[in-house]
Amino acid sequence: MPDTVPNLRDLHGIPVEGGVVAPGRLLRSAAPAVGDLAPVGVPWPPTAVVDLRSASEIEPEHPLADHAAIHRVPLLGALRPGAARPSDLTGLYRVVVESAGPMLVDVVRAVATSPGPALVHCAAGKDRTGISVALALLLAGADVDDVVDDYLETGRHREAIDARLTAIAGHDHRQTLPAAFFETKAEAVLSVVEVWSAHDGGVHGWFQAAGGTVDDVERLRGHLRGDTMGA
Repeated sequence: MPDTVPNLRDLHGIPVEGGVVAPGRLLRSAAPAVGDLAPVGVPWPPTAVVDLRSASEIEPEHPLADHAAIHRVPLLGALRPGAARPSDLTGLYRVVVESAGPMLVDVVRAVATSPGPALVHCAAGKDRTGISVALALLLAGADVDDVVDDYLETGRHREAIDARLTAIAGHDHRQTLPAAFFETKAEAVLSVVEVWSAHDGGVHGWFQAAGGTVDDVERLRGHLRGDTMGA
C-alpha cells in the first residue's frame, strides 16, 4: 500500500495582503517518495517542486520528476566550509539566513512562478522548509503568529518524518546531530523573523538586499492568492 507524504500540508487559508492563500498554491512536506499519496483534500502531484536538500541526501532522479519542474536549492550548501556547527536550531537558522540569502530568493521565485501547486520540501520539512515558507508568507503579508503556528504544526508529524528519513539516502548523519536539532520550537523560527524585521526595510528590505525584487514579491502574492497562474 502506498505511503502518504510525511508532514504534507496545504497552506491555504492563511491571510496575506489582499486576501488569503488559495487552495493548491503552496504545499510543504518532508521528502516525498515514488508512489506517495497525499492526504485527502491536498492537491497532488504539484507542478513545481523546490527541493532544499543537499547533494548527499538526494536520489539520482527526484521522485516527482515525471510530474513537476524540479528546482534544486541546497540551502546548507551555502554555509561556510569548516565553520563551527551551531549547537541549536536558533543558531542554525540564523546561519542559514545569513549565508543563503540569494538561494532563498531562488526559492521565492520558484514558488511565485509555478503554474499550479508549488511544493517546498527538504528532508524532514521542518528546518530548511520552515525558513523558506516563513519568508514566502511574510513577504506576502502574513502575520507572524500564523507563520509560527504553521511551523509548529510539524511537531505533530515527527513519527512519520522519522520513519521516512530512516528509509532514504543520507540519513546516517542524523545520529551525529545535537538533540536540539530535532525539536520544533517557536523560538527557532522567530529568530529568523527577528533578523528580517531588524533589517533596513524589514523583510522586504532584506529580500531586496539578497537579490529579490518588488516584482518577485508581487508575483508571489498573486500566486498565493490564486489570481495568477505563474509566469
